[in-house]
Amino acid sequence: MSATPKRQSPRDPSAHELAPHDYEILAEFRYLLMRFAAFSEQAAHAAGLAPRQHQALLAIKGYPGGAQVTIGDLAERLGIRHHSTVGLVDRLVSRGYLVRREDPQDRRRTFLSLTASAEQALAGLSAAHRRELRRVAPLLKALLGRLGPEERHERP
Repeated sequence: MSATPKRQSPRDPSAHELAPHDYEILAEFRYLLMRFAAFSEQAAHAAGLAPRQHQALLAIKGYPGGAQVTIGDLAERLGIRHHSTVGLVDRLVSRGYLVRREDPQDRRRTFLSLTASAEQALAGLSAAHRRELRRVAPLLKALLGRLGPEERHERP
């Protein structure tokens, strides 16, 4: 019977120790993410949407493979509970941004579609977000380039 290798935890002193520049890279990465999130929230508010509403519209429009999106799919993409997603969808439907369609094969499932108003709002927000990503892309690339490959330490 072979022994299972012991997993190293971040608190295990034998785990790979980080150099000061590793902390700088992680802190800068976190800072850039926070700045982008703040930009995104401000842009959503300026477009008359709550940030979570913008995220929902984007998740539906950008769903992989262009598949039809259910409330469960949206909940998973947003990382929120099903009942919270139902409330979010209710608000977007009442504002004229989403339409619910019953699945003809399974009446328990509901598909979500963007309206023309949602498409228009999302197009403007997405163009602004793409510009912001292009602005920070060189910073992110340089930062990730400083990260370097993972070093492996074998235990005897």
